[in-house]
Amino acid sequence: MSKILDNSYYDLLITTALAPTYDTGDNITYLNRQNSLLHIPIGTPNPCDLGRHSYSSFPTLYVQTSTVSLERSGVNTVQNNPNLALFGRGVLVAVIDTGIDYSHPAFRNSDGSTRIVSIWDQTVQTGTIPTNFTFGSEYSREQINTALNSEDPLSVVPTTDPIGHGTAIASILAGSPNEEQSFRGVVPQAEYIIIKLKEAKESLKSLLFVPASKVCYQETDILLGIRYAVTVAERNNSPMVICIAMGTSQGSHSGRGPISDYLDHLTLLPGNGVSVSAGNEGNNQRHYFNATAAPPFYNDVELRIGEKDTMFSLQIWSFSPSRITIDISSPNRESTQPIFPTLDQCRRFSFIFNQTTIYVNNTIFEGKTGDQMILLRFNNPLPGIWYLRIQATTNEPFTFHSWLPSGDLLSNETFFLNSNPDTTITAPANSRHPLTVTAYNQNNSSIVPESGRGYTRTGLIKPDIAAPGFQITCAVPGNQYGTATGTGAAAAHAAGIIAMVFEWAIVKENYVRMTGNDANRLMIGGAVRNPAYSYPNNIWGYGQVEVNQLFERLITQ
Repeated sequence: MSKILDNSYYDLLITTALAPTYDTGDNITYLNRQNSLLHIPIGTPNPCDLGRHSYSSFPTLYVQTSTVSLERSGVNTVQNNPNLALFGRGVLVAVIDTGIDYSHPAFRNSDGSTRIVSIWDQTVQTGTIPTNFTFGSEYSREQINTALNSEDPLSVVPTTDPIGHGTAIASILAGSPNEEQSFRGVVPQAEYIIIKLKEAKESLKSLLFVPASKVCYQETDILLGIRYAVTVAERNNSPMVICIAMGTSQGSHSGRGPISDYLDHLTLLPGNGVSVSAGNEGNNQRHYFNATAAPPFYNDVELRIGEKDTMFSLQIWSFSPSRITIDISSPNRESTQPIFPTLDQCRRFSFIFNQTTIYVNNTIFEGKTGDQMILLRFNNPLPGIWYLRIQATTNEPFTFHSWLPSGDLLSNETFFLNSNPDTTITAPANSRHPLTVTAYNQNNSSIVPESGRGYTRTGLIKPDIAAPGFQITCAVPGNQYGTATGTGAAAAHAAGIIAMVFEWAIVKENYVRMTGNDANRLMIGGAVRNPAYSYPNNIWGYGQVEVNQLFERLITQ
């Protein structure tokens, strides 16, 4: 078995330049020019393996970011203009998600043939592994068409989407029209690259205190999916738009990390667009912020832990040059006493009068940012209100953020009592150059309440733009149609608009050097802005996407 699939190995992120020094023949998986994976045997699992190996070397865990309005964003107006008529022809759209129901009419041409160029299913190991990759199965357009013409398609191309999220996102982006369902994707003549992600390794979930029953995905598998999409687009010599409708609250929220760095690079190249959902953490009460400017230099955080959450993690990030300690008190007032920052120490605390165990990594500097990071991992916590005293090691002002896990990795019974809805955009949406998309209700022009809010922890202006994201009609597996709500749906909508820009600029040769960043700036420039607000702001970004204004500005001489 490939070690990237083997649950008895950790997948550690290393710099690709160092990979040859670790390579023993089968323990390295190349990701891109910046990063590779080093597979090391776990042996006897120990939560303090995170400490022996740095936090930044372990992949983060991602969750989905979604649960009908083309006219509202101006798409119909542009497509009905005979001088534009932009439907995504000649553009590839890559969806990196939970797979696709490839037999659904939303992904087929009028003659019944597929609109999918290729599928890489990371979960199936019986087919042909893509060139220069080490696992999964690749299915070509020809194989998919053969399957569609057979009595049992899954016997030919055995890839499915049991969750349905990837099918929904792909259909909102570029689904073929269905008049009976009042459905049409934004660019129904674009063609697809589909990457079905394998679920995260149980060993990684266990290390990060994520229950085994929770569905989530490894950062590194998404990174491989991006690389696969790039290789297919290069092979087809076509412009491409990548849609990532997933996110994580792990990490520094500063736009740093392997996926962010890769997407930043791609978005600055001609013909590569990236649309990323802002996440749905805006109203979950899972973010806490404090700036202590005057004595006494400490702050007490109140965290309510619900009965359903028997294991989870929490992160605290401070800003240099201050250094902070943490003292954790249970609802019955047992305390760890102050825990001081160290280079790589992992400490275990067991409480006498309850069954709680807490692992604490108070790291002087995290590898990607250089900032102090405190990681708390709770096992069997006593339900009730816990108290976290954050205190400066010296009598000076300090500032910190804290985040709980995103999505359904945590129940709604666990939250900060004095939470802050800002700085809740999930990674990689806090990257600098990709288009970060929040969701609004197209029926009443209000923001969808759960939409992640900016800015980033370091003040970068995010989100960039708001797109329709409330009960958007979409395809669901089994030839059915439903709706999707959330920033994932909005990101899919915005990805379709980037594809329209690429068709006009690159396919129709009006501006063949168009980059994803160029397209983003055009969308921001053409956005609708409510005079009641000042822009940019941390909820709406630069306003609501409006394609008609975008092209009016672009083609008006």
